[in-house]
Amino acid sequence: MLKLGQKVYIIDDSFEQNLPVGEYGYIIAYERNQDNVFDYVVRVPKTNKHYFVTDGDIEMEEVLLELEAERIEREALIDYALATRNEELFRKIMNGSEEEAPPAEEELSKENLSTQDFIKQINLKAWI
Repeated sequence: MLKLGQKVYIIDDSFEQNLPVGEYGYIIAYERNQDNVFDYVVRVPKTNKHYFVTDGDIEMEEVLLELEAERIEREALIDYALATRNEELFRKIMNGSEEEAPPAEEELSKENLSTQDFIKQINLKAWI
């Protein structure tokens, strides 16, 4: 639960109530009625209005800054990997931190594929 007076950004408008998406606001009240779908009342200084919002429609400023920093870091690593032609780093970044080495059986079976199986496999990869 977010604290009163905390700065938040409106990131979504799930109930299409013309929220100013992308603008910041401050939490001024909790909605305590259990029958109501809204969680908070947010005051947006730019529009000088109060809005009822759900928990999914807002996000704290710190979380958004962390996500943006991670995105920029990932993009910089991709640019570095492409500039240095480091294929291993590029694959690691694009596939996530999980390193899955293909089993030796698959490598052997790739050599022994028939022509039809090879074409089928290439078409499947091209379709994906």
